[in-house]
Amino acid sequence: MKKLVIALASIALVSCEPDLPQMKPDLITESTLHDTDDPAIWVNKENTQESIVFGTDKDTDGAIYAFDLEGKVIEEKTLRGMKRPNNVDVEYNVKINDSVTTDILMFTEREREQIRLFSVPDMKPLDQGGFKVFQEKRENEWNLPMGISIFKSPKNDKTYAVVGRKNGPKTNYLHQFELVPAGDHIEFKLVREFGNFSGEKEIEAIAIDEELGFIYYADEKVCVRKYQAEPDAGNEELSCFGAETFNRDIEGIAIATYENGEGYIIVSDQQEHTFNFFDRKTNEFLFAKNLGTTETDGCEVFTGYLNEQFPNGLFVAMNDNKNFYFYDLSKIVEAK
Repeated sequence: MKKLVIALASIALVSCEPDLPQMKPDLITESTLHDTDDPAIWVNKENTQESIVFGTDKDTDGAIYAFDLEGKVIEEKTLRGMKRPNNVDVEYNVKINDSVTTDILMFTEREREQIRLFSVPDMKPLDQGGFKVFQEKRENEWNLPMGISIFKSPKNDKTYAVVGRKNGPKTNYLHQFELVPAGDHIEFKLVREFGNFSGEKEIEAIAIDEELGFIYYADEKVCVRKYQAEPDAGNEELSCFGAETFNRDIEGIAIATYENGEGYIIVSDQQEHTFNFFDRKTNEFLFAKNLGTTETDGCEVFTGYLNEQFPNGLFVAMNDNKNFYFYDLSKIVEAK
């Protein structure tokens, strides 16, 4: 009887989501050429009004688009000629050598089986043309990188990238790389293989809570999986949560961070066209919201001031019409 009640509650939770009131975006970006997928927000700390939202255009003739805060394409910051770029992330003050640091943009280039790395905002390559990944088995799509997330360790100040792939083993699905300063570029050192995979579909969305030290990733038909972020903290799965709150594909993950560990884990419920919000500390499901996007893959969030239109933060979500939606974060959640 208890299992029946839980099952009925789960059905009721999913079935009520289409009735959620639809929220409109504050603005919609200009269109890409092909297929938007994943955004990343780079905050210009010297002048937040000149911050950039990067977004992947996932195609053989793909690109990393750069948008200003009005949703206009910044052509001189846009990277074209990429072979199916998938997911993108940014990090700040990363060491190039003992005396030079820079902000960086990193993304997976699936059809070239590699990671790309550029400085921001000058968009100079720092990877000597790309770093090959997942080359140990080059069939059944095990060698095709998809998800990526970067973090800087509070423990040792090293920068790490966690990378997923189109298909892979039931264990050690993810690879974690240390970004090693190499003078005028950055090299990649594999430091960890970890992460369970159901085999049901794929793993694309990865997000890292740098402050609290957790990695979250979406096993798309199963749950959101949670692990320790530090490479020496152990490979035991901490939890596999949220399954009953999703219709089908669990997609983009964004982490809204506030003081004292407060905040939200925001996850796209792709076929429901909604977003599920979980408590950052407990990972307890809080609520779902309909933000008007369709088939959202990637999303990203920033909780600070950017400009008068986004004074309390910015939430960016991919929309299945070759564009991205921008929202004033305070209209979606209350700051904790």
